[in-house]
Amino acid sequence: MGILIPLILIAISCLIIGKSAYSFTTASNYLGRNLSKGIKGATINAIASSLPELLTTLFFLFYLNDIDGFSGGIGITAGSATFNIMIIPAVVIIVVVMKKNKISISKKTLLRDSIFLFVTELVFINIISRQTLYWWHGLIFILLYLAYIMYMFLPIFGNNNTSVKAEREITKFYNPDKNSLSSLKNLLLLNLDKFIIGKRTINKALGWRLIIVSTFFMALGSLFLVQATDWLGRETYYVPLLGEFEGLGIPLIFVAVILSAAASSLPDTIISVLDAKKGYYDDAISNALGSNIFDISFAIGLPLLLYTLLYNPIEMNSETIQIGTEIWAFLFIITLCAFLIFFTGKYLNRKKAFLLIGLYVLFMIFVIGKNYDLEIANKLSHILLKIVEIIKL
Repeated sequence: MGILIPLILIAISCLIIGKSAYSFTTASNYLGRNLSKGIKGATINAIASSLPELLTTLFFLFYLNDIDGFSGGIGITAGSATFNIMIIPAVVIIVVVMKKNKISISKKTLLRDSIFLFVTELVFINIISRQTLYWWHGLIFILLYLAYIMYMFLPIFGNNNTSVKAEREITKFYNPDKNSLSSLKNLLLLNLDKFIIGKRTINKALGWRLIIVSTFFMALGSLFLVQATDWLGRETYYVPLLGEFEGLGIPLIFVAVILSAAASSLPDTIISVLDAKKGYYDDAISNALGSNIFDISFAIGLPLLLYTLLYNPIEMNSETIQIGTEIWAFLFIITLCAFLIFFTGKYLNRKKAFLLIGLYVLFMIFVIGKNYDLEIANKLSHILLKIVEIIKL
């Protein structure tokens, strides 16, 4: 019963985050309809799908208000980044090859996102391995993401022409509600697009209204996710009106990496699969990679900047530093492996999808092995720490 309550809460948070992310995607796809191929996935869609990571990191840090809170943010970002770069492309490939044997994506788009992602991960490893985190560490992360955004949009500055084709395809973004459900029922069922837009044609004002409402519900789901993660990690926890229960009694970072990260990555999966089904393969893959850049730089950088400006610098304990550094070093290595899989050959096929899934399984085995202090995981930890010493500035 002690574990069941947080798991139920995680399931509820997944439902809320997933439904609100779907509606958010409706609005963001419309508002970003004129962006170039690959840019919409890496920016508009990536930000839309990565809001849960930003919100959960904010709640972890400000709601829990301690080192465990920040370790939860580190864990959920690491787990989400691994899920994004391994599972989401694998799911996209499997969904597409059900209709055709293979797909191709722009190597230029892939190279662009991979370079920024590698730089972001290197900076993150260098910062997260420090004893004390200051406000300017958060600022560095934010500036990295701003540089990425500026690079993405620089070639299209001054281009404000509306695409005729995009205007003709508005129905792709939203189908007017023709059923008999009332506004209240749509709200209770979290059909937020139908609640906000209803039988009207989507426009800019309705699009922004839908984004605001979707963000509110995403924040609510993220808060539930943070609370469930905190309960699971504790030896005992208290639920109002129900009493005291036993948790797993393991470090918060492990729970965040395994369970919370997968739950928060649900929107990324939904958006990428929807793009893939429409034939927007570059956007589908760029969403996953762009989400990682957003997660690492902005979803960690903004909460870190705000917290250290409002309170004090974050003093990391040695256990959090070591576990976080090892996890991120492992993530850096398998990210390199993933890009080798992407760049090898002209097409993405089912074989590559299973290789990506295999890398994700290896990551999970390592995380679980560290939690249970398995010898093989500890031996790998020594290797990872040596790699960190090499790549540290």
